[in-house]
Amino acid sequence: MAIGELAIRQVVVASRETPVLDAAKLMRQYHVGDIVVTEASGGKQKPVGMVTDRDIVLEVLAQDLDVTKLSVGDIMSSDLVTVRESEGVLQTIQLMRAKGVRRTPVVDQEGALIGIISADDFIELLSDELAAVAKLISREQKHEAEVRR
Repeated sequence: MAIGELAIRQVVVASRETPVLDAAKLMRQYHVGDIVVTEASGGKQKPVGMVTDRDIVLEVLAQDLDVTKLSVGDIMSSDLVTVRESEGVLQTIQLMRAKGVRRTPVVDQEGALIGIISADDFIELLSDELAAVAKLISREQKHEAEVRR
């Protein structure tokens, strides 16, 4: 399965200039723990960084900085890991594990943002697949019981 099929397409985005307080409000409004920082390029939004709720806590609040004077560009992770929508699920998991990230933007061939994938999405996929295997086992047992009467 290509990662583009699994990616969440509704991504909350902001520009580098977005105030940190506004980013926190967006996270609350949309019930997300991250915002992808983008910049326009050729009419498309390209990811350049990411800010998480953890970044806000550790980089701003825990250091007692003035949240009203900072933008997401000041605290974003700029060593962004992205994955192309055509990559496979296993390759994406391996990349995210190697880079130590729990979520990553998904981009098209031109590098434009098309979605986001997180470790939680993989857990959901795997739980669905395991449930299907469990049903298979149950059906196989019922089938065998009917055939061997």
